[in-house]
Amino acid sequence: MTIRPSVEAGDSLAAGARTAAEGGASAEAATAPRAGRRAARRRPSPGRAVAVLVLVAVAAVVPLFGPAAVLDGTGEAEAPGTQGITLLRTVLFAALCVQLGEVSLRRVARRVPGAPMASAPRAWGWWAAAAGFVAALGLASVVASGNLVPQQPSDLDVGGLYASRDGRLALLEVNAFVVAALCARTRRPDSAVLPLAAVVVAEALRAHPPTEDAALVGSGLTLVHLTCAALWAGGLLYALRILWRWRTSAPEAAVAVLGLYARVAAVLFAAITATGIVSTLRRMPPDTVVDQLTTTAYGRTMLAKLLLVAVVAVLALLARRRLRRHSGDDRIAAYAPARAEVCVLGAVVAVSALLTAVPLPIRW
Repeated sequence: MTIRPSVEAGDSLAAGARTAAEGGASAEAATAPRAGRRAARRRPSPGRAVAVLVLVAVAAVVPLFGPAAVLDGTGEAEAPGTQGITLLRTVLFAALCVQLGEVSLRRVARRVPGAPMASAPRAWGWWAAAAGFVAALGLASVVASGNLVPQQPSDLDVGGLYASRDGRLALLEVNAFVVAALCARTRRPDSAVLPLAAVVVAEALRAHPPTEDAALVGSGLTLVHLTCAALWAGGLLYALRILWRWRTSAPEAAVAVLGLYARVAAVLFAAITATGIVSTLRRMPPDTVVDQLTTTAYGRTMLAKLLLVAVVAVLALLARRRLRRHSGDDRIAAYAPARAEVCVLGAVVAVSALLTAVPLPIRW
């Protein structure tokens, strides 16, 4: 006997098949945009790659070619190992900026209501501290060899580091970066601010030996100048990382963080400008500044730094203007000038390192 399905049963099966097909198509249609968005998020940004290449190029070009460029025609002699010392101090300053700025901006971000701190950018503190440790160790080896670049292990007088002021300060910086790296690995990475403060103090004291007139005043100016500069450059870097990370998940919180940073940056810029002017006048008396800006290596380096800072100020004003004029998600348009500002600040860091390696101007 042949069993024939009823018409109703056939219609039910056909309807079920159509429903399943439509459901599958709907699921695919709903999944496709999400997959596209995920792919778009994973796609690397060419702008960020260019920014990284610019920073790396600046970090290499200024130490390698900067000393010869600023010393040319001045009659001043280049100290042995100026290029290597400039490179090491560039790395040290950059490491200080990255970790100190990261610590400070995390505290700022926590003040923003609804900020998704659980999805904050990955911390670079440990890597920055490791780079700072290597740079500080290299600079300590220079001090251990009599302020000369060591050519072989026998040139190093490690025990002599404890006998000199510069040696003790160099060891302080080495140990401070070790502690900062350990702090970055703990549950309280913000505690790294203490060893980083020790690095700033050591740099301020190193820049002004006791034989200098009013050395403590000079060290105080350098302390404020270096602290504000590190917070400015490193803070902007982390603020931009937050802006990029939260651009889709929490754009309002990201823009709020950048806005808070902009307010702090205005105060930092004022402090940097004031301490920089006073420090320059202490190095170069007012009646000789114009001549020394073009005839001495220190003056030329200072002039280059001033021009770069002026460019940074223009970019900062442009970013601040975009923050004010745009609303909502459109305020992320401030990302472009702020990213350029970070690149120029990288050049400022390298030129500042060069400033510590060229001969000091002669007071007459």
